[in-house]
Amino acid sequence: MAPAAITLAAEAPTLSAANTGFMLICSALVLIMTPGLAFFYGGMVRVKSTLNMLMMSFISIGIVTILWVLYGFSMAFGTDSGSIIGWNSDWVGLSNIGLTELWDGYTIPIFVFMIFQMMFAIITPALISGALADRVKFTAWALFVALWATVVYFPVAHWVWGAGGWAFELGVIDFAGGTAVHINAGAAALGVILVIGKRVGFKKDPMRPHSLPLVMLGSGLLWFGWFGFNAGSWLGNDDGVGALMFVNTQVATAAAMLAWLIYEKIRHGAFTTLGAASGAVAGLVAITPSGGAVSPLGAIAVGVIAGVLCAMAVGLKYKLGYDDSLDVVGVHLVGGVVGSLLIGLLASGKGQSEVEGLFYGGGLDQFWKQCAGVFAVLAYSLIASAVLAFLIDKTIGMRVPEDVEVAGIDQAEHAETAYDFSGAGGGYDRGAVPAPPASESKKVDA
Repeated sequence: MAPAAITLAAEAPTLSAANTGFMLICSALVLIMTPGLAFFYGGMVRVKSTLNMLMMSFISIGIVTILWVLYGFSMAFGTDSGSIIGWNSDWVGLSNIGLTELWDGYTIPIFVFMIFQMMFAIITPALISGALADRVKFTAWALFVALWATVVYFPVAHWVWGAGGWAFELGVIDFAGGTAVHINAGAAALGVILVIGKRVGFKKDPMRPHSLPLVMLGSGLLWFGWFGFNAGSWLGNDDGVGALMFVNTQVATAAAMLAWLIYEKIRHGAFTTLGAASGAVAGLVAITPSGGAVSPLGAIAVGVIAGVLCAMAVGLKYKLGYDDSLDVVGVHLVGGVVGSLLIGLLASGKGQSEVEGLFYGGGLDQFWKQCAGVFAVLAYSLIASAVLAFLIDKTIGMRVPEDVEVAGIDQAEHAETAYDFSGAGGGYDRGAVPAPPASESKKVDA
């Protein structure tokens, strides 16, 4: 009996300092994605909307953090109720959680898992903001974030990742958020813009990005932080699956960027920096649900397919007439759908589970499960988000007045502007530096 007792004791999970430290680093990496997203979106809008775009991401950090502590974590990961929602009164306000109490079956504390998942909850509503650039009241947006996180994100996170959630029990594979994050946010963006309408001057006025360097900086921060987002979702790396996800994240992102640029060159005649940044994000989105299930060669396929399809999808807003300002629908919704469904075709059976896709002899069983998860989340988020936007619009109003939108939302909503042009040109401060001789002035001007 003694050997058996020793074996059982050895199998009981114990706190791992290595995994705990790894997950804390991953949590910080996921957090930096939200400022990265702010820069990515901020550079894509016109000068007059830059600060508003930055603030729409940053306010999500504040609001969702508090809600997650108060009840969000409990709703998403507490004891299941009807396969729809979770709840654990001990987790309300994080009041009765021991410092070394382990997350279910893992070697990290509950607090570590909680903070890691908090960062996912923060960035998901921030993703929606890119579709609404230039035209939404900041107070209305803040209220929408609070309501949307409560009504949409917390329940959907339970469906997909919570023990007992219907998608989790069905066997829908979503390694790090293809459904719960990207399809959820993309569908929500579509629902809101169908309610609030188009920007003034849509399809008439030029609405080009004001700072492509900011866009590239933002995409770089997203790419960097996404390694924590994806590899950290295995909650450790004792079996190599987290390492596989890390590799596939890099591979798919590179493939998607190249595919987008090649499509862009063929279709529009140029390789653009905006295309490179957008292609990289499309690859990151698509590999998020699938990276633990596919091989590196499969990750290349995921990236190429997502890069081309997302590049094609961003033009749909002009054909169909919906004003998705910064292509949240085209990149996040389409990329999330592509990455989630490709699991049913490309799952190798050698990663996070033994599930095999159609191309590996597994038939279409997993593909249909993926379809169920994808379209259920899409429909729920689309409808619920549209309803929330409609209610806010009919009460406090969702949009700024037209004259404010035309003049610029930054000054009206934040009493600031992103850039101070009053000193532009490098003029001399006559109170501090003597003016140069006329001959020298001519040299300086030249």
